[in-house]
Amino acid sequence: MKKRIRLGVNIDHVATVRNARRTFEPDPVHAAVIADLAGADQITLHVREDRRHVNERDLKLIKEVIHSRVNLEMAATEEMINLAIEVKPHQVTLVPEKREEITTEGGLDVAGQKEKIKEAVERLKKAGIVVNLFIDPDEEQIRAAKEVGADAIELHTGRYAEAFNDKKEKETEEELERLRRAARLGKEIGLKVYAGHGLTYKNVKPVAEIPEIEELNIGHSIVANAVLKGLKEAVQEMIKIINS
Repeated sequence: MKKRIRLGVNIDHVATVRNARRTFEPDPVHAAVIADLAGADQITLHVREDRRHVNERDLKLIKEVIHSRVNLEMAATEEMINLAIEVKPHQVTLVPEKREEITTEGGLDVAGQKEKIKEAVERLKKAGIVVNLFIDPDEEQIRAAKEVGADAIELHTGRYAEAFNDKKEKETEEELERLRRAARLGKEIGLKVYAGHGLTYKNVKPVAEIPEIEELNIGHSIVANAVLKGLKEAVQEMIKIINS
């Protein structure tokens, strides 16, 4: 019997459209409700230092109104840890963050800042929050994630996605194999294994077929398709692809 992959729908870019006009629509809270009703297993959102996408209001309302899980992506800063402890999303995903980046570039360097990450993980878990670390598919980072007490890792699929989109077949297969090895290691040492970044309707299937991966977090591609066909249909189409 084929496993079912959970889908986390990232609604950040609904907020991007709203914020482009500094207005109140489209409301990412409405988008979260539609995605939830369409079958999404969780709503993912990244509250950044500069609040370029979603903000505290969005996070708090989404936590109140949706029936599925809330996955808060955030940097391991004092401000964000305090916000997470206040709101208590079901899961926090710690990510690296640079003010000037368009989207998250690369995974979190857990190995290079173990004490800082360990302290953040401990505080979040003490508040009853599941902690996930967004990392590159690298053995050192995976083992470091286990050492700092994370519950799960989310493998950064950006290099695979770029190779696929650029039609570099050899590089695509190399990056896919890298993801497979990383997923196996993560599972072997007792971590839950997720994946995300740059995944689209065209390149997601090989990643979804990796046995150890339980959850995918996808945002831009779903929101982009929603502009043309509606969010409900866009979410349901992705669920069908990753579980077929």
